[in-house]
Amino acid sequence: MSLPTVYLVDASVYIFRAWFSMPDEFLNAAGQPTNAVYGFSGFLCNLLEQTAAEHVAIAFDESLTTSYRIEIYPEYKANRDPAPEELKRQFGWARAVAEAMGLSCFADARYEADDLIGTLAAYWQERGHPICVVTSDKDLAQLIGESDHWWDFSRNQKLNAAQLTEKFGVLPGQMADYLALTGDSVDNIPGVPGVGPKTAAALLAHFGDFDSLYERLEEVPELPIRGANSIHRKLADHREAAELARRLTVIDTAVESALAAPDLLRTEVDMARLNRLFDELSFGGMLRQRCLQL
Repeated sequence: MSLPTVYLVDASVYIFRAWFSMPDEFLNAAGQPTNAVYGFSGFLCNLLEQTAAEHVAIAFDESLTTSYRIEIYPEYKANRDPAPEELKRQFGWARAVAEAMGLSCFADARYEADDLIGTLAAYWQERGHPICVVTSDKDLAQLIGESDHWWDFSRNQKLNAAQLTEKFGVLPGQMADYLALTGDSVDNIPGVPGVGPKTAAALLAHFGDFDSLYERLEEVPELPIRGANSIHRKLADHREAAELARRLTVIDTAVESALAAPDLLRTEVDMARLNRLFDELSFGGMLRQRCLQL
């Protein structure tokens, strides 16, 4: 008998999606925007209704300006505009709603949601549970094993390890190495200039991983890759930058704050707290009833 799937949710993806897609007319009695938390609450209802999940973690990002990765590379995510106050306030409400719905929530001032999800994924994988990472972020593909899924919920794209390989061109376990070579513009990680997705995939197909590539760098000019001599030179010239990028792209799977409370079993909905929150947010009866009945 297979063990139940553990669902690990990258909350920021769905809060930001709601912020940009839901109408601005969602306001509470104080005139404060509530569109992001409304959309996120609806997403949680959809997820729980579709899956009947019993083991769920919701991971939030509190480390956008305090992440240990910024200590390694101060330009990390420096290309992102800070969230407006109208949205920051909604992150707190979103967490409160998730907690009132009986879901385990995680955040850390030093580690990102990716690391919290990675730690919980490793914990439950070691205990034989399949995991499902609910996100649209390709970085998190590196956590997916043979029994697991990566689920871009909004696009209804639920992929296993083989399907992720088809989508991204590399094995899930190679994703951190791939991003270290190509760079990741979303997170402002430069990578190796001139090494694009096809080249990075070809290199990893031959060498297997980042460390083996650099241990056997002298083999690169002999590979049947267009511009192999030039690629060899670029890899050699930018080795230090590539190794720095690799430190940024690897997800930490041993975050103490996540391991302090790894039991993700859903509890009953706290109806009184949820009603108080929805009163404060001026949410109507339809969403309220869905949440209360989960």
